[in-house]
Amino acid sequence: MIVAIYSRKSKFTGKGESIENQVQMCKDYLLNQNRNKVTYEFLIYEDEGFSGGNTNRPEFQKLMNDVTLKKFHILICYRLDRISRNVADFSYTLETLQRYNVDFVSIREQFDTSSPMGRAMIYIASVFAQLERETIAERVRDNMLELSKSGRWLGGTPPLGYKSTPLTYYDENMTEHSMARLSICDEELKVVKLIYDKYLELKSLSALEAYLLENYYKTRTGSDFRKSTLRSILNNPVYAKSSEEIFDYLSSQDMILCGDPDNIHGFLTYNKLKTIYSKDVCRK
Repeated sequence: MIVAIYSRKSKFTGKGESIENQVQMCKDYLLNQNRNKVTYEFLIYEDEGFSGGNTNRPEFQKLMNDVTLKKFHILICYRLDRISRNVADFSYTLETLQRYNVDFVSIREQFDTSSPMGRAMIYIASVFAQLERETIAERVRDNMLELSKSGRWLGGTPPLGYKSTPLTYYDENMTEHSMARLSICDEELKVVKLIYDKYLELKSLSALEAYLLENYYKTRTGSDFRKSTLRSILNNPVYAKSSEEIFDYLSSQDMILCGDPDNIHGFLTYNKLKTIYSKDVCRK
């Protein structure tokens, strides 16, 4: 009998539930359950460095294609969420397996789709797997939002004209903590001011791009300025003074703001590129 084993891990590692360990545990489980002394031939599918949030994984896609070609009779994995953490994706996968008469076994949860109860329990477990993923993601978003309200830099590439400066501080229990804030880089801010002034004068991103190319202005990494880069700079509220007018405008865009406008500080933005969730903006 031909058996497919699928293993996945989000990060490259040789520890714990590694790809190799998952495969070996699947083999051991099947052989220990082999009371009828069936001879097994194994097909191995391994995705390392891929999330279970979707099915865009090369070996998983190959696996599903092989299902339609009827290359194996059983699919076995170490744990249910190795297949998917998304209920819709998992349901589609299970329906495809059933359509081509492929049984599915998850050894950690002891689920087996060869029985009606096994199929029902797998659907229930997949719901909780997705709930766990979404709960963790929501907790991370909430934590990042609270951190952003303190005015700290949360990581990533600082905007042109600023650099990330590490700081240490002590809480009420005299425990030392580290954080980062943006500090001014005078030479880069001169370029930013030039970009704004020239855009107001030329009123065209294409003309602005041409001007910077002709005068040999470069980005922080030594590349030429492109329209997409210039658009990001011109749209970044970090360069705008926090006035009442700007507060009102950002509020009208369904952004969450904290702090008070003082006509001195700019804005730090969080979650500004995600369109399916509300946008959050915090003042420096």
